[in-house]
Amino acid sequence: MSSRDRKKEALYEKLKQLRSVTHSTAVNKTSIIVDASKYIEELKEKVQKLNQDIGTSSSSSDQSSLPMQVSVETLEKGFLINVFSPKDCPGLLVSILEAFEELGLDVLDASVSCSDNFRLEAVGEENQGQEDSIDAQVVKQGVLEAIKKWSENN
Repeated sequence: MSSRDRKKEALYEKLKQLRSVTHSTAVNKTSIIVDASKYIEELKEKVQKLNQDIGTSSSSSDQSSLPMQVSVETLEKGFLINVFSPKDCPGLLVSILEAFEELGLDVLDASVSCSDNFRLEAVGEENQGQEDSIDAQVVKQGVLEAIKKWSENN
């Protein structure tokens, strides 16, 4: 097979893939490319609409001025809780610790930074006398609620 034939075959395969991805029913190269162009425009419009929706929902959110990152991982005994904000958040640590208390979590180890930004990494486990067991999602929701309450008060 000559180099020219390989290039032609490669182009044919790429057009076939493009036709498949864009759900085009076109047969000739030009029509496939036109359909792909229309498909790309539709995708751009969808992205713009989604970005507008995200902008609308985040501006209506109480936490829009505070882009917080919260993650909770389940450990063998307890949870690893990480909270990060690029802004300094005076008083937030107290709110989060109160949430831990309400959830029945004992803080075993913690590292906190409150200068220029807010960063908390804590290991917590359920109180020994606690009747109901909690999971990572419940802990995360509790921390998010504490952040929400703190943000409403500040």
